[in-house]
This record gives sequence, C-alpha cells and structure tokens, in this order.
Amino acid sequence: MLVHVLWFILGLVLLIKGGDWFVDGATGIAKKFKVPDLLIGATVVSIGTTLPEVMVSATSAVQGHGAMAYGNAVGSVICNTALIAALTVAIKPSKVEKKSLTVPVIFFFAAAIIYAGTAYISGSFERPLGIILLIMFVAYMVILIRQAIKPGAKTEDEPSEENEKEEKVRPFWLILVMLVVGATCIAFGANLLVDHGTAIAAGLGVPETVIALTFVALGTSLPELVTAITSLAKGHGALSLGNICGANLFNIVLVSGLSIALGPFKINPEQFGMMTIGGKEYYTSLVVETPLMLFVMAVLTVPALIKGKLSRWQGILLLCTYAAFCVFQFV
Repeated sequence: MLVHVLWFILGLVLLIKGGDWFVDGATGIAKKFKVPDLLIGATVVSIGTTLPEVMVSATSAVQGHGAMAYGNAVGSVICNTALIAALTVAIKPSKVEKKSLTVPVIFFFAAAIIYAGTAYISGSFERPLGIILLIMFVAYMVILIRQAIKPGAKTEDEPSEENEKEEKVRPFWLILVMLVVGATCIAFGANLLVDHGTAIAAGLGVPETVIALTFVALGTSLPELVTAITSLAKGHGALSLGNICGANLFNIVLVSGLSIALGPFKINPEQFGMMTIGGKEYYTSLVVETPLMLFVMAVLTVPALIKGKLSRWQGILLLCTYAAFCVFQFV
C-alpha cells in the first residue's frame, strides 16, 4: 500500500509541475508569434492534454474494443465542459475573442452531429466515418494554423509586467522544451494517479463501480483539469476555455476518428446499456449522455459567442448539471 501511495504522490507532483511548464510554454508561443491565447489553447494545449485518450482509445481499438471509444469521447466532453470548464467559469468568468472561439465551436457541433447521427441512424460505426472525422481534424488544424499566421493577431490575456519581462527573456528552444516536458509530465502523472489511485481504493475495499466513476473517470480528464486550473491561476482564462473547446473537438474527431478507423464496431445492449421509456427500450447512452454532451457545450459556448464573455451563471448551471448526471449514474 505504501508503494502505491508514494507513486500516487509522485503522479500528483508531476501533474502540478507539468501543468505549470505546459501553460508557460503555450503562452510563451502565443507571445512569440502574437497568437491569441484561446487559439493556442484550442490547438497545441488541446493536443497535449488529449494525448492520453488518443493512446488509450487507439490501443483499445486495435485489441477489438473500439466501442470503449464512444463512451470515452462522450464522457470526456461532458466532464471537460460541465466540471472542468464550469469550475473555471464559476470561479473567474472572463472575456473571450469570438472570432477565435467560432471555429472550434462550429467544428465541434458539426462533428458531434455527424458522430451522434450515425449512432442513431445506422447503429454502427464503420471505417468511412472514422476517415471523415480524421479529415475534419486535419481541416480544423489547417484553418487554425492559417488563422494563427495572419498578421495583426494579438493575445487576449494581458499578463503582469513582471511575467511579461520573464517570458520575453526565455529563448524559443526553452519554450519548446517546457511545452514537451510539461505535456510528458501531465500524461505520465495522470497515468500514475489513475493506476495507483485505483490500487489504493481497491486495497481500502472501495467498490469497483465507485472506482470507475471517480479515479478512472476523473483521471482521464486530469490533464485538462490541471491545465485549466494552472491557466486560471496565471491569469490566462482564455487559454483554459480554448483548451476545453479544442480538447472536446479532438475527443470526437481525433480520438473517436482514429479508433473507428482502426476498429469499426456496432452498437449493442451490453456496451451501451438499455432503459425503458413509455414501454419502449432505448440505448441509455444515446438517450442520456449524447444529448447531454450537446447541451453542456451549448450552455458553455453559445452565450460566449453572442456576448463575447463568460458569465458565472453558466458555470453554476453546468456544475449542477454534472452533479445531477453523476447522481443518475449511481442510481
């Protein structure tokens, strides 16, 4: 037990320090190329924090467990939006640049509708769908990169003069090293927390369902959580929002797209669950989790696109929604 506790503590330290380095590297790149923080969050940071899901889902697909990717993608979007983003918004609402937010939001809802629509209509996920989602990922990256290199782009968050001077003296190679090392520490730290946290819980006699809904579920979103908290603490709220929106999109187009392309699968009652409504049976995931995924993203992004800022009521509503969702899962 002591060994598991020590590894767990090491994982926590790696997550915290890795998040610190990763945010410093990402904001350093934003300052270097005069790119908005939200844009960096939606690309570089999002890819880094989504890497654990990509590796897990791809491995599962190769081993013939591609259906796990569906729950992984939808569940991660709900957790990222209704828990992680909600916490940052409830604590410190911030202004957003609507132009930078528009692209990832449009791509997300387009990909989510295609993804969910396929589940409702065909009841299976075939390789062509995976290829389409991966093409959307490439198109998204191309658009954002072209947007980033346009002249006149400016950062959204204004750091203090002290931080500004500190970031200016950092050479570009050091910024890249911080970004890579930070992402590695986050991924490795998250794995340590999930693996050894689960072992600790099992050793204490905690039921497996509780372990799955706490350590494992939250563990897959720990990189996003650490990055969001670190970004908020450093005054880069837009970076946090961009990371969440980008990570949510990548969970659909990259994580699910790659998994479906590697291992197509069909929807079945054992993996998706069944519930009875009005005397008819429906797949639980398609009736509850998929619509909820679209709802929480709409609550987070639509008001921000209209007003150009986030409000505390959005965070509170999303947190209440996530709490209700967790209660439903236990019931």
